[in-house]
Amino acid sequence: MTLEALRNLLTRRPFEPMRITMSSGAVFEVRHPEMASLGKSAMLIVLQDPDGGPSDRWEFLSYLHIAHVETPAPSGQAA
Repeated sequence: MTLEALRNLLTRRPFEPMRITMSSGAVFEVRHPEMASLGKSAMLIVLQDPDGGPSDRWEFLSYLHIAHVETPAPSGQAA
């Protein structure tokens, strides 16, 4: 995954939540564009609390290790 591809996903209007799968199998949800910040070689995401609210936990995701980014299928279509 590249910086430019992720920038395009984060700035798309309307924003579409995304699920990021890492090469390790770890999965991260980005429900709002404000949850992510892009750097040269990695993105920083704020993790959610189990209740869905913001937390003080965060994770760096190296672009090299992002295996897959998934956005929801349009209504009425299977994923």
